[in-house]
Amino acid sequence: MRYSPAAPRPEQGHLRAKNGALECRQYLTDRTRLQKTSRAACYFGDAEPEQGNAEMIRHLAVVGATGAVGREVCAILEERGLRVERLSLLASSRSAGTKISVNGHTLTVRELSEHSFEGADYAIFSAGGERSKHFAPIATKTGTVVIDNSSAFRMDPDTPLVVPEINPDDVKKHRGLIANPNCSTIIMAMAVWPLHRVNQVRRIVVSTYQSASGAGAAAMEELRTQTADHLAGRKVVPRVFPHPIAFNLFSHNTPIGPDGYNLEEKKMIEETRKIFHAPSIAIAPTCIRVPVLRAHSESINLTFERPITPQEVRSILSEAPGVIVVDDVEANRFPMPVDASGQDFVLVGRIRQDVSQSDGCGIELFASGDQLRKGAALNAIQILELLEKI
Repeated sequence: MRYSPAAPRPEQGHLRAKNGALECRQYLTDRTRLQKTSRAACYFGDAEPEQGNAEMIRHLAVVGATGAVGREVCAILEERGLRVERLSLLASSRSAGTKISVNGHTLTVRELSEHSFEGADYAIFSAGGERSKHFAPIATKTGTVVIDNSSAFRMDPDTPLVVPEINPDDVKKHRGLIANPNCSTIIMAMAVWPLHRVNQVRRIVVSTYQSASGAGAAAMEELRTQTADHLAGRKVVPRVFPHPIAFNLFSHNTPIGPDGYNLEEKKMIEETRKIFHAPSIAIAPTCIRVPVLRAHSESINLTFERPITPQEVRSILSEAPGVIVVDDVEANRFPMPVDASGQDFVLVGRIRQDVSQSDGCGIELFASGDQLRKGAALNAIQILELLEKI
């Protein structure tokens, strides 16, 4: 559905995310792989749709198509069976001409310009804040609905910040643009929100262990190169990160404000409050970059309004959409980035009572999630699916 800037926003009933990949709870008995749900193909033009996927998006643009998130968007479009009549892949002049295959169709990436959005129903932006600030308003003026993965509009009071499993109704408030939250925010929110709905969370203390892929494809390659150099005895030279990433970890390399919190940590605080509609919730994050190729992990300490037990937490999370409980105490197996990589779910485990809180209101847990998928591309596609319901 195209958005008309001059027209009133449609008022619809309760919006729900498509649950195709969200309702799977299967944790394989060998505990080494997580089973995704079955997936259909992405159809173009007059191709025959599978049952249940009859609606077609007339024209979708993907901005930043050659980046790590952009490529994941293309892969997820194919996996989730979305029918797209025309798919425009856009990137910088440097990447224009790149060939990308989507469901057997080889598409050529075109240079992003001010005329790229004419006739587009939707545009998914994954090309950084500066490009979003310049091109997103241009796109919305043509009637294109923009889903933006950058931080450019997240805290704009007129822009919904949406995680479909948490605040789907906020999509209805859009004025042509919806923001995708920060990847670390999404992973934490997916683990905390189902509990917050049942027993209000008063305070969150979170430490993140963020993989190289959170900084893009070049950062992933830097980790590979530095690892090889280190093992071969060669000098390790940082180029993407300010410090060596192989066999090292360091505080998230974003600017630190006068309060001592870096920008990544401030995002987690402000975005979570906006998504939860809970401006007073106390949040204290520490964000760390670690030498993991893909998928972020987080250690989360929660203080609830009322006492809660680990058994209650497991029960609530086992029914939460988009979450899989991985909490095998006997086998000492809990969420790991190696298991979360390439998956659509946030894994949650190490669920235990916080013994430092004698009133029974404290819980400790650990989460892992693929920040390229649920932390970015998948969440954007789920927002697109919500928009198609309006």
